[in-house]
Amino acid sequence: MILCSNPHKQYQAYKMDIDAAIQRVLDGGWYILGEEVTAFEHDFAAYLGAKFGVGVGSGTEALHIALRACGIGPGDEVITVAHTAVATVAAIELCGAGPVLVDIEPDYVTMDANRLEDAISAQTKAIIPVHLYGHPVDMESILDVAHRHNLRVIEDCAQAHGAVYRGQRVGTWGDLACFSFYPTKNLGALGDGGMVISSDGVLAERVRLLREYGWAERYVSHMVGWNTRLDALQAAILRVKLPHLDHDNAARARVAALYDEGLARTALTLPRCRPCATHVYHLYVVRSSRRAALQQFLKARGVGALVHYAVPVHLQPAYRGRLRGSEALPETEQAAHEVLSLPLYPELGAAEVQTVIQAVQDFQETHDD
Repeated sequence: MILCSNPHKQYQAYKMDIDAAIQRVLDGGWYILGEEVTAFEHDFAAYLGAKFGVGVGSGTEALHIALRACGIGPGDEVITVAHTAVATVAAIELCGAGPVLVDIEPDYVTMDANRLEDAISAQTKAIIPVHLYGHPVDMESILDVAHRHNLRVIEDCAQAHGAVYRGQRVGTWGDLACFSFYPTKNLGALGDGGMVISSDGVLAERVRLLREYGWAERYVSHMVGWNTRLDALQAAILRVKLPHLDHDNAARARVAALYDEGLARTALTLPRCRPCATHVYHLYVVRSSRRAALQQFLKARGVGALVHYAVPVHLQPAYRGRLRGSEALPETEQAAHEVLSLPLYPELGAAEVQTVIQAVQDFQETHDD
């Protein structure tokens, strides 16, 4: 089976250095936060072009703590999208705030900035744009609205490590940005992990306090906080992988280019990229009106294509009927019926890519009307 993603392959690619980093941590005797985490926070922030990084336990907790650092809580509203991992909306509700949903652009399946004005109320405090599948949101338009209404912008960069918008890496446009290091991400750990990024020293310090009980010094809480810390093992692994991120993203782009060429004459709608952006292809997502049949056909051919995401957040049982904006998301609901992620990871070989392309072409030939 050709998997949709394969973090084990990346471990094998950097096995010697990762094993050495793990052994260094085990021998060092410091396993939570510490020098490994501090070094990775510095290195990742510098890579993005930001001033501060604060490692936390997951991408979801990065969003939660970022919202808390902005003072967002009960009675407040935060605008985001339903075409995203449920974590985006879950983090808003962890703060006691109310998620407000806006629709996506059909071409890029990211937040439609033209929908923001109508969603803003007196309770709106922030916007969370999601750089989905590795493709940047139109941040210039988002920030224009946010600045006019005095709203915080917290970028959800969980799928966009290294992506660029107008010459600047995503994660450096908003007040804060949140990354996940889940194993399948472009920069993935071998367990959970996340980071909050900012160039605002006050916000970054709030995040740093909030991640560990509000401690400015050990055992003394200066504010009410939580326990969401990046462990030293994951930081050490990520330090090994970070210098290879651009190389790995380039490998993803080469796979995507092969798909673009090989699938150009099929009935699939292929992913598009803004002229002002660099896509890092966390996922290569096509659209098909016959998605279920195509997915089954590919599975029978040994191709593991997945759906990101089959059920938008507002239609999931836990959220149905209670999120403002849910009634006006036609592009979101259309995308949920059509999107399909083809296998893509840096170590995917050209022969495997051609196997996927051939399988899609064969489906096309056998299912022509």
